[in-house]
Amino acid sequence: PFPALGDNGDRGDKGMPGKNGKEGPHGYRGPMGPQGTKGQAGTPGDACKPQHSSFSVGRRKSLHSIDYYQALVFDTVFVNLYEHFNMFKGKFYCFIPGIYFFNVNIHTWNFKETYLHLMHNDKEQVILYAQPRERSIMQSQSVMMDLALNDEVWVRLYKRERENAVYSDDVDVYITFNGYLVAPSVQ
Repeated sequence: PFPALGDNGDRGDKGMPGKNGKEGPHGYRGPMGPQGTKGQAGTPGDACKPQHSSFSVGRRKSLHSIDYYQALVFDTVFVNLYEHFNMFKGKFYCFIPGIYFFNVNIHTWNFKETYLHLMHNDKEQVILYAQPRERSIMQSQSVMMDLALNDEVWVRLYKRERENAVYSDDVDVYITFNGYLVAPSVQ
């Protein structure tokens, strides 16, 4: 009924590889290898460009207004990192451009007006003011500023129009000026 099968022929050429099968499970983690050799040292940073700046100074002397504006100068240093605050001039000089926080604290004088500005270069930024009263008070002002290289920040006592003063004595520090870099500018 069926024809008889003949002898097997010669083996054919190898075919094309089939598709990859499913990925098997990951094997167990092998033992830790020996520690490698130490890498090369990195390039040195720029030692001339610190990324920190802060100061906190105080004044032990009272100051009364005169016929022209006066920069408040300070005689006590709490912090003056890298000497960015010039004690002789009473000014902070910006060596690291960025966002800075500043704070001024003063003590008023009984029956006298207190009228100061926090200055950015030659421009008034914020005022610190107290009306004359029979009791002295502590007064404060804070601000953040975006400073460029070589900008100056300082406190200016207003010129005499009415009797204007800040109080202090030789024993305690009643007047302080503080500032610090919050974030350097992106170079």
